Amino acid sequence: MIDEKKLSEVLLREHYVSEEDLKKASSHASENKSSIADYLKEKGIVNNNLLGQAVGESFGVPFTDLSTYQPVASDINKIPELFAKKHKVVFVKESKESAVVATSQPNQTQIEEKLREYFPKKSIIISFAFESDIENLFVLYEKPLNTRFAQIIKSQDRVAPEIVDQIIDDALSLKVSDIHFEPDLEDVRVRFRIDGLLREVGRIGIEDYESILTLVKVKAHLRIDEHLSAQDGSISFQKEDKNADLRVAIIPVLNGEKISIRVLSSYVRDFTLSDLGISKEKQEDLEKEAKKPFGMILVTGPTGSGKTTTLYAVLKSINKPEANIITIEDPVEYRIRGINQIKVNIQTGLTFARGLRSIVRQDPDIILVGEIRDTETAEISINAALTGHLLLSTFHANDAASSIPRLLDMEAEAFLLASTLELIISQRLVRKICLNCRVSYEVSGEELKKSFDQAEKYFKPGSTLYRGKGCPQCNNTGYNGRIGIFEFLHITKEIEDLILKHASSDDIAKQAIKQNDKSMFDDGVEKVVGGFTTIEELVRVAKPRED
Repeated sequence: MIDEKKLSEVLLREHYVSEEDLKKASSHASENKSSIADYLKEKGIVNNNLLGQAVGESFGVPFTDLSTYQPVASDINKIPELFAKKHKVVFVKESKESAVVATSQPNQTQIEEKLREYFPKKSIIISFAFESDIENLFVLYEKPLNTRFAQIIKSQDRVAPEIVDQIIDDALSLKVSDIHFEPDLEDVRVRFRIDGLLREVGRIGIEDYESILTLVKVKAHLRIDEHLSAQDGSISFQKEDKNADLRVAIIPVLNGEKISIRVLSSYVRDFTLSDLGISKEKQEDLEKEAKKPFGMILVTGPTGSGKTTTLYAVLKSINKPEANIITIEDPVEYRIRGINQIKVNIQTGLTFARGLRSIVRQDPDIILVGEIRDTETAEISINAALTGHLLLSTFHANDAASSIPRLLDMEAEAFLLASTLELIISQRLVRKICLNCRVSYEVSGEELKKSFDQAEKYFKPGSTLYRGKGCPQCNNTGYNGRIGIFEFLHITKEIEDLILKHASSDDIAKQAIKQNDKSMFDDGVEKVVGGFTTIEELVRVAKPRED
């Protein structure tokens, strides 16, 4: 555990923070049962490197920034997997005389003596590293998934539990968002969606898949004798220090039944607005809007673009003991302490609209509606936002400007919509360049011409950009993880007037340009220049706004 008192002394002594910021951090940590470091990191008050140095100094050890200096698989394995995961420790480097290791818990009892078993006759140098960075490296212990399939199938008489357990375990290690079991004529393909893209990770024999299908149905509380209709359920997975909620969907296909599993891992619960890729300026902007006593904030984008995760991060930033926060979701993706969460249940008649009618009678301060899908939900949401509640919701639209005409098409009253809307956020997810193999290069005019039309309007030939070479840590893709690109549309007096006139999305977009609201593409350009992602990723998910 971090000694908060020692950390505070270091932060003030080194002038990393002001006394006022430290008081705010201490107050927030006390109210939310978190740490000072979490608050300072989330708010961007102290950058990762300085904060790490301060925490390390509070422990009396140096800091190792594993996000920029990362060992490879052969080095990681110098410390056995079970020991590393139990003690949150990874190998960093060694010389003839010493071995350097990083841990998030430098004050563990006799950690040096325990490590000396793996590095005999060498002095052990302990350094501090953030736990999230350490856990990101544990994936390097993993073996190829199809090899694990083969080993389990050969060595076990009843393979279904072992295979399912191993697949989910690997999915959590690789931070997979979805698992697909896809039956073919001769076998079943298993694919993971990693960083937004599907990858085949192994194949299972048809004879083994039948028992796997039955096992998944039993765990998800579905009918095992139903093979011709779609079924939905959920599974709670726990294994050692890993846990996740799994949303299971099964549909009949030509060669059997396909299983799709959405992985709702606990690590997403810890996402902050900074982690999502929202700039400090926009964070302050969003938090300002979220502190208003009433009004509506909408987050738009396609399925899988991270809308709900953004709203959860907003809720985390405004979750106070004095606020009554109620959500209605389909399903409840992540449980948040201190918030009342309701799951939509069509079978019992608990729809978004009916649930929302009940919520407004529960004396709420803040309401989250998982998605505005129909006219009735839109109408109740707008009225709730108008009558003294802050309402957050998601909405399917291509961009922020087009969401307003879509809401009007759903028969939302223009004058009510203009009065309640405060902010519309549109977002997409792009893959992040792998920090372990990121290199810089000078982009040529020829490359820019091939990438997209008007590329030279956004990037100058000869400027420095970044890409990943490919390494074992990113499975030679050059990418590791995802980050959001965002568009904020502020509902100014001019936008309100356009809403009242039922203006087109083009007219609203033109006004957004006039009031200096950056488009998603503009935000993406900044992330390309900053070395977070590539031009190829940007043009895959977004396009320039037409002037």
